[in-house]
Amino acid sequence: MSTTPLQTPALHLVQDLRQIIQDARGRVAAQVNSELTLMYWHIGERINRDVLDNQRAEYGKQIVSTVSTQLQEEFGHQGFEPRNIRRMMQFAQQFPDIKIVATVSRQLTWSHIVEILPLKDDLQREFYLTMAAAERWSKRTLRDRIDSMLYERTAISNKKSLAEAKQRLGEE
Repeated sequence: MSTTPLQTPALHLVQDLRQIIQDARGRVAAQVNSELTLMYWHIGERINRDVLDNQRAEYGKQIVSTVSTQLQEEFGHQGFEPRNIRRMMQFAQQFPDIKIVATVSRQLTWSHIVEILPLKDDLQREFYLTMAAAERWSKRTLRDRIDSMLYERTAISNKKSLAEAKQRLGEE
C-alpha cells in the first residue's frame, strides 16, 4: 500500500508531537525528582536541628517515630516511613551545604542518594556522586559500581601510576 501525500505530512506531525510530549514528560519527571530530593533534605535538616538542639538520643528516636506517623497520616505512607525519615536526616548530615544538594538534586534521583548514604568516606561519596552524574548512571549501575569497589580500584590505580611516575623521574 502506498502512502498518499496527505499521510506523510500527518505522519511527520504525529512523530514531532510525540517527541514534544516525551521531552516535556522527561523534564517534568526530572523537576519532580529534584524537588523531592530537596524536600527530603529540608525535612532531614529541620529534624536534625530539632534533635541536635535537644541532644538526646532517646528524643531523636521518639521524634522520628512521631514525625513519621503524623506525616503518613496527612500525606500517605510512601516516602515518610521511619526508615526514610532517618535517611533524610543522614542525607542532611552528610551533605550540609544546600548549594551542593541543589546541584546534585538536578542530576540524580533520591534513589541514587540512598545508594550513596551508607558509604563512610566523604571522598568516596563525592566520587560516586560525581561519576553517577557525569556518566548518567542508573541507580542499578551506581550500585554495581559501588559493589565492584570502583572507587577503591581507581584509588589503587592512581597510586600505582603516581609511584611509577616518581620512579621514572628518579631514573632520569
